[in-house]
Amino acid sequence: THAAVAQHVRSLEAHLGQSLMVRDGRQMVPTEAGARLAADLQEGFTQIIKGVRDVSGEADMQPLQITVTPNFAENWLMHRLMSFWTDYPEIRLSITPSNSLIDLRRDGYDMGIRFGKGKWPGLDSTFLVQGDYSVVVHPDLIKGERPTCLTELAHLPWLFTSSAPDYRAWAIQSGLDPSRIVEHDIATMSMIAAAVRSGAGAAVMVHAMVREDIDSGRLVLIEQSAPSKLGYYLVTPKGVLPQKAKTFRKWLLTQREAT
Repeated sequence: THAAVAQHVRSLEAHLGQSLMVRDGRQMVPTEAGARLAADLQEGFTQIIKGVRDVSGEADMQPLQITVTPNFAENWLMHRLMSFWTDYPEIRLSITPSNSLIDLRRDGYDMGIRFGKGKWPGLDSTFLVQGDYSVVVHPDLIKGERPTCLTELAHLPWLFTSSAPDYRAWAIQSGLDPSRIVEHDIATMSMIAAAVRSGAGAAVMVHAMVREDIDSGRLVLIEQSAPSKLGYYLVTPKGVLPQKAKTFRKWLLTQREAT
């Protein structure tokens, strides 16, 4: 309002110890000092606006920073990316595989993809892929037989990782007797996926990560179950997302629907 502006001007005049506006008939006009100050402020505001636009432009040119679990990256995301780049060639991506719980804001990431139950403090999460567990083996290991339970696979090597103990716990709950098997501790789920595809043993995998292998016959599904609420989620800092992050999220959701 005019009254508020007048109050700010009077406060500034008191601070500077000189008049900035004087009355000329019914109008208020700037004094010489007021006119100089207005010109300097205009120049300053112009530089500020330019700086904000430059920074925004630089941000638009930077790749979208994404952290993804290695298993999801290698077995779900990477072979779908050509679809994204075909539709949005102007958006560059920087994808960092990591199982660590990363502070997205502190470490400069726009978004992440994590496996869990969808609850991470300080982050918004969007469900992407169901976390059904599946026991799979290479067809050569079962020689044409069709085991109906995990106990029939006790003679095979089993591949687990101590970094994700829930897979092993689920297999035991589903009937696997750990005292009757030979098991190997593999560092990551990505390494387990590669090993099971080569026929190194049986493994518990997230179904979506091996669904194409099962459909094609490269792997045989022995048993499947859906642990409550487990899955892969897109996580983002709370607040407004950059437009390119919104675009990538929208694309991910279309891929989810096509899965």
